[in-house]
Amino acid sequence: MTASAPQRLDLLGLPLDAVTLHDASTWVLAAAGQTEPRLIVTLNPEIVVRARVDAGLAGALAAADLSVADGVGVTWAARVLGRRVPARVPGIDLATEVLRRGGPGLRVYLLGGRPGVAERAAERVRRSYGCHVVGSAHGYFRRPDEVATVCHAVRSSGAGLLLAGLGEGQELFLHEHRSELGAGAMIGVGGTLDVLAGTVRRMPRITSRLGVEWLFRVALDPRRWRRFPRLVRFAWMVARARLARRTLS
Repeated sequence: MTASAPQRLDLLGLPLDAVTLHDASTWVLAAAGQTEPRLIVTLNPEIVVRARVDAGLAGALAAADLSVADGVGVTWAARVLGRRVPARVPGIDLATEVLRRGGPGLRVYLLGGRPGVAERAAERVRRSYGCHVVGSAHGYFRRPDEVATVCHAVRSSGAGLLLAGLGEGQELFLHEHRSELGAGAMIGVGGTLDVLAGTVRRMPRITSRLGVEWLFRVALDPRRWRRFPRLVRFAWMVARARLARRTLS
């Protein structure tokens, strides 16, 4: 399976690829069949804001081989700033589409979540998609020796696809250890492993199509309001960039 190089745009100093879900899943599946490790980033407003104050994260995002518009805020920002993005590509949709299309021919490693989550997700992935899950492990590792053990386990498994749900540090971890991990395609998927495991219920698809999925998540978990200041900061960054663009023109 081959995939053409996507059109790469610039969004607030970070790369963003103009792809549909089908385009992105085709690209990931092609990468999963190669030996060179490729990093796939699902860009959302929060990660853009964090990258402004975290040079390591900014470097990881800049080095992404594929960067898709995960959050509705990113597609909105692209439109406001005159960038054409054909569609939003939510991380969970990308992960499940790759699993569905890859099927039995796809070797997958699931990394992240609380102890037991990745294992439950692995079993459900096997049943639902027929994929060859070659390994799974929780995301509670910090010490250098633990990191080395995880990297060795992923590499030795021969995984073509690594789905890593490691929270806010996942993109930097994948970037810094891509050669040790060795998987052809590596995606930071946040809480997707919890959804795959069945421990977290996915929001109705209509909320995603309407761009209000985050509102439903806040309603179910009010702690998410702590993330609201980053969304405000992101909107301010977009407004400033648009004003600067008008001034230059």
